[in-house]
Formats: sequence, structure tokens, C-alpha cells
Amino acid sequence: MRVAILGAGPAGLYAAYLLKKRGLASDIRIVEQNAPDATFGFGVVFSDRALEFLHDDDPETHALVEPELETWQDITLNHGGASTRIDGIGFSAIGRLHLLQLLQERVRSVGIHPEFNAVVRDLSELGDYDLLIGSDGVNSLVRRSADFGTNQELLTNRFVWYGTRQRYETLTQTFKQADAGSFNAHHYRFSPQMSTFIAEVDEKTFFGIGFDRMSEDETKAYLENVFADELGGHGLVTNKSLWRQFPKLRNKRWSVGNKVLVGDALRTAHFSIGSGTRLALEDVIALVRALGAWPGDVPQALAAYEAARRPIVDKLVQAANASADWYENFADHMRLDPWDMALSYIMRSGRMDMDRLSRMSPAFAEALNKNQRRRTGS
Repeated sequence: MRVAILGAGPAGLYAAYLLKKRGLASDIRIVEQNAPDATFGFGVVFSDRALEFLHDDDPETHALVEPELETWQDITLNHGGASTRIDGIGFSAIGRLHLLQLLQERVRSVGIHPEFNAVVRDLSELGDYDLLIGSDGVNSLVRRSADFGTNQELLTNRFVWYGTRQRYETLTQTFKQADAGSFNAHHYRFSPQMSTFIAEVDEKTFFGIGFDRMSEDETKAYLENVFADELGGHGLVTNKSLWRQFPKLRNKRWSVGNKVLVGDALRTAHFSIGSGTRLALEDVIALVRALGAWPGDVPQALAAYEAARRPIVDKLVQAANASADWYENFADHMRLDPWDMALSYIMRSGRMDMDRLSRMSPAFAEALNKNQRRRTGS
């Protein structure tokens, strides 16, 4: 089988590696418009069990990635002058560029050499192939080449992605009111020396403060002032750090003919639940399994891929959308006191109830109960 892969992000690289490793394709071409060391953003985050699928399916790659992860077991919520610790909600993170480098090493180990700095304007430039995998992100050319039944909606909040040399011991959410504006920061370390720092504002704040008229340097300086305490004397590090609106993207069809979508080309999941890269890698694993189960029958394999994967993805995307909706209204939630805010935050995706919270986060649940009893006098 001849396979063309457009996009050499985590999903595209991993698809190439698995297809070659498992002997499912004799000819694999992977094409990427950017340089091998180019990447948007800084770190990617996973929930504590997010890489179990990789351990079960591909222990060699898991053994390569796992030692490079930064890990922690708590979330810290800063709001209203208080810092609330939520125990037992584990996460891990890795620099996005470092993850790409590890996966590039994987594909080279099986004799595949991605074509970088190769801009494709028409899919005919890729030549003949039995299967075309679109792992080319939100602006996917593969998706735009056929009718996948795409629906895309931009959220109203704006966010901008930075790095910083300030080290954070947990995944931290900071909510601040400043200059008549509402600000939120998602920050976590992805290496011993570096952290991701995502600043987010609602639409009212974005236009009210005039971020739409500021340069990249002016925006950076403004946010460094707002989050001076959280940055601890460190600055923000830029990398195409421009304001963006998150796109909620879905497709009615996951494949058309011999074209199939994975990762963000297929659907997006809001960054607040830390599942985008996980979903992309899981897409690839499911696709490769289906191709292995239906050798030589690409249409049947693509149908099997969607049938097996869609119910799982739909549940995760539903949770991601609920989380995104919570953040769209974070300025309203900031009216809550710190304990009520923390509870609202941890319940935002709809996947948590009080019983589960008591099991996963016993210290937080007990502190929450004590605060409730103190307020009610019971």
C-alpha cells in the first residue's frame, strides 16, 4: 500500500512510524510545509492516564517519551487573593518541539525521512497513493479538498500562547481583575527550565483595553505587567504569540474516498482539558488497527476506523465543549468566592460529581466541606 501523509505534527509522524513498523505500507511519503524545528506554542499537557494507551499499544515509543515528561498530581487555582490546591488531578507535560523531535527519531528509525519545507498547494502534487492521511491541522488542505461536512465556529474569547522561564510546580489557573478587564492564565512547566503561559481574555476585555490595536511587543509588555506576581520577575517568551480565537471544528464524515482525517484536521478539543495531542495519537492508533484488520480494503478499513473511534471521541469532545463554554464565561465565574469558584472549575466538563471528587481529591473535598460547614454554622 502506498500512503501519503500531509502534515508532520505528532499525528502525521506517528502514523508514518506505525504503518511502517507494522508492515502495512511499503511506500510512505510524509510532507510538511514547515521546518523540522518549527512549532506553534511551547508545551503540551496530558492528563495523568493519557499515555496509558501508548504504553499498551507501543511500549517502545512510550519508553522513549515517558522519561522526558514533567509530572505533578495537583492543580492550583488562584482567585480572589486565595490559592486553592486541588489534589489528585494528575498531569504531565512535554515541550511540543521536544515531542516532535522524539517522533522524528522514531520515523527515521524505520527508514522514513519526512519532506520538510515542502508547501503543497494542490493534492495532485503528492502523486499516486492508495491512502491519503490528512494530519495537517485546523486549516487542513486535505479537509478542504473534499466534502467532509465540515462545521467550524470561533469562540469569542481571545488567547495568546507564551513561554516563560518561571517554574510552576503544578498546572495552575490564575484569574485576575485588572484595569476593568478580566484575565485568565493557564500555566504549567513542560521542562525543568521552561513553562507554558497562556493568557486569555473575554471579548469585552479584548476590545475594551485595546488589544486589537496593540503590537505583539505591546501586548507582551501589558500582560507581563498584569501577571507580574505570577511571573516572579521573569518575562514572557514569544513564538508567533498572537491573539487567537479557538475554533470548534467538527466533520460529519471522517473519510471521503481514500482520504481520511486525524487530529485537529478532524476535530478540535479545547486546550483547557489537555487532550488535543492525546486524541490525535489515539486517532492514529485506531486508524492503523483498522487498516491492519482490513488489509487491502481501504474503504472498509476507513469505515471501521470511524465506527470504532467516533463514540469515544464524541464523549471527549462533549466534555471539551463544556469546558470551553465555562471559560467563555470565566468573567462571570470570577464573582464567586474562591471555594465556590474552585468547585465550579473542577465540575466544568460534566465528568465529575461529588462522589468521584471525594475519591480523587480527598483533601480538597474535605476542605470544601469544612468551608461549607463554617459558612452555614453547621
